[in-house]
Amino acid sequence: MTSSNDCHFCKIVNNYRPSQIIYESAELIAFPSFDPIRESHTLIVTKEHFDYFDDLPKSISHNIIDLGQKIAKAQKMLYPVERVGFLYTGGDIAHVHAHIVPLFEKTDITSLQYIKDGNVEFKGPKEITPVVMENFDSVTKQLKSALEQI
Repeated sequence: MTSSNDCHFCKIVNNYRPSQIIYESAELIAFPSFDPIRESHTLIVTKEHFDYFDDLPKSISHNIIDLGQKIAKAQKMLYPVERVGFLYTGGDIAHVHAHIVPLFEKTDITSLQYIKDGNVEFKGPKEITPVVMENFDSVTKQLKSALEQI
C-alpha cells in the first residue's frame, strides 16, 4: 500500500490522525467529514494513495460506488431526504475520496462551506479536537447501525 507522508487522508488511514470509522475494508475506509455540509456527510477514502479518481483501478472504483450506495441508503433511513449526493471532488486534497451527502437542499453539494472569505479557495483540513471527535461519535454510531441493516 503506497502512501504520502504529508497526505491528510494517508495520516487517517495509517492511524496518525484520529477519526471515527463508519466502515473499513482492505481497500477503503469511511468516516464523517471533518467539515460537513450536512450531518452525516461521509467520506469514502482509498487506503492506498491515489491522487485522482481517474487513477483508480476499476475494481476499487466499483467498490467505492457500492459502498456509497449503501451509505446513501443508510442516510435515507436516518434523515427525511429523497436524494443523496455522491461526488468525487479532488480539489481540496489530492487523495481519492468520495463525498456522500444527504441532500436537504438542492444546493447542498454546491455549498458555500467550501468557499473561504468569499473567494473560491479551498480551506485546509479542520483541526481534530476532542469536541470534533465527540460530535462525530453520534453520527458514526447511527450510520454504522443503519449500514448493518442494509
